Amino acid sequence: MTPTNAAPSVIECFADIFRDPQKVLIARWNWKSAIFSSVLRAGIFFSATASAGINAALGAMYAEFAYRSITAGFYGALTQNFRKAEPQWQATMVAGAGIPIFSHAIELSIHLLRGTPNLRTNIIASVCFTIVSTLFNLHAMREGVLVVGENGGSLVSDMRCIPRTIASFLMSPFRRSQA
Repeated sequence: MTPTNAAPSVIECFADIFRDPQKVLIARWNWKSAIFSSVLRAGIFFSATASAGINAALGAMYAEFAYRSITAGFYGALTQNFRKAEPQWQATMVAGAGIPIFSHAIELSIHLLRGTPNLRTNIIASVCFTIVSTLFNLHAMREGVLVVGENGGSLVSDMRCIPRTIASFLMSPFRRSQA
């Protein structure tokens, strides 16, 4: 067990998911992630499928919107769960690789079952977006932005912080590690 003011380990964050899934996944279901992810990804799937015709593009868009509007809140909750984990590089690796692998396995199945055209292009675009957006969300959540529940701000206050958070995210690879 971690002392109250010490950062949890990545293993402890994993344990929390299984110890209290209601608290980690349901109570902290990240509606902010669900909104942004479902809208942006619906646009990605519409664009990547547009060459197959408007009906195919709309079908792919609706399927992706439905899938992400439900699941992105859980993926956001998982990301939020790892925001305070130490060492940060381990939490970044887990969130940046683990969440995309899990979410895209389900996404691929949905679009295979519905016969989405241009599936390779769609999935490649979606995977790239997931990696960047998950890393951005983790960075933002470490700064207290896009957090829901305790310590979370309003969507309006988060939107005011987004330009600064984007700049901070883009500069983060150039900062010296504080290990």
